[in-house]
Amino acid sequence: MKIIIITALLAFAGTTINAQEVEKEKSPFTFSGYIETYYSYDFGKPDNHVRPGFIYSHNKHNEVNLNLGLAKVNYAKDNIRGNFALMAGTYAQYNLAAEPDLLQNVYEGNIGVKISTTHNLWVDAGIMPSHIGFESAIGKDCMALTRSILADNSPYYETGVKIGYTSKSEKWYLSAMYLNGWQRIQKIEGNQTPAFGTQVTFKPSSSVALNWSTYVGNEQPDTEKKWRYFNNFYALLKVSEKVNIHTGFDIGAQQTAVKSDQYYVWFSPVLIAQYKPTAKIQLAARGEYYADEKGVIIATRTPNGFKTYGFSANFDYLPADNIMFRLEARTLNSEDDIFLTDNLPNNQNVFLTTALAISF
Repeated sequence: MKIIIITALLAFAGTTINAQEVEKEKSPFTFSGYIETYYSYDFGKPDNHVRPGFIYSHNKHNEVNLNLGLAKVNYAKDNIRGNFALMAGTYAQYNLAAEPDLLQNVYEGNIGVKISTTHNLWVDAGIMPSHIGFESAIGKDCMALTRSILADNSPYYETGVKIGYTSKSEKWYLSAMYLNGWQRIQKIEGNQTPAFGTQVTFKPSSSVALNWSTYVGNEQPDTEKKWRYFNNFYALLKVSEKVNIHTGFDIGAQQTAVKSDQYYVWFSPVLIAQYKPTAKIQLAARGEYYADEKGVIIATRTPNGFKTYGFSANFDYLPADNIMFRLEARTLNSEDDIFLTDNLPNNQNVFLTTALAISF
């Protein structure tokens, strides 16, 4: 009996040691991927198969295409972290068109170091997801298939150095950053002006997240310097297990001329509501408005500039946890005839989009 007990104890101890060794040897690397294909039909029937120029995601008409294919490796160990991701698709083609060829397929590339032993304080540097907005390039993380005008016309990514702090309660997140510019990896030629950003996020509970992000910079060569000031506000609300509401408001101002004390202002509110009747079905509706009369972000060269409101309805089906089929109907209506229908000016744009996405 003693021999049996001793053998059992040794076996248990060996199992514990082996488990500890496995834990110690756990790789600091994790790998993930995302693929999203889509088909969009624009009733304006653009001959070049490209939807209006202020749309940068899911923007090909009447052809099956890849919006985003993403492969990512993450490193996390002790006080060091890093991310590197490569991508392909029409999202990369149109959002990074101004970047050098070798960087147009880089989704993310950054390194972070924890600089405090007593506080959750990090410094990260490199190409990072933008600190602005609640809609990302990765469709599965968004309640609607296509991105809002607000999201498509504010940064999806940024390049620079960021210092970020998360409180011990994890209710507050504060960060400040030095950036290369407004959605830029490479700075504009002739531009030596620094750009800055800040972010404050407050999560009073697991059902509420409130955010305020800012950006200050110059998007022209220094000889034509015009300061841009931008604020992004949003609230993410989990009303119940089946209902979510996301709402946001952007407002920006840019100098009308070099050293001017006059500013052109643009703004955009958006509201998205989602309802989940079952575990496999999600429904969403979005209302939005974007006003940029002087064409700071979206130039139309029309009497009233870009003043457009839109509505969309979204249906998602999730056959598995990592697969999503999506269908969206969307309409945009403008004050001026900024759209084309059969090559004729029109103030309305209607389109249907479907997508199939997998994450792994």
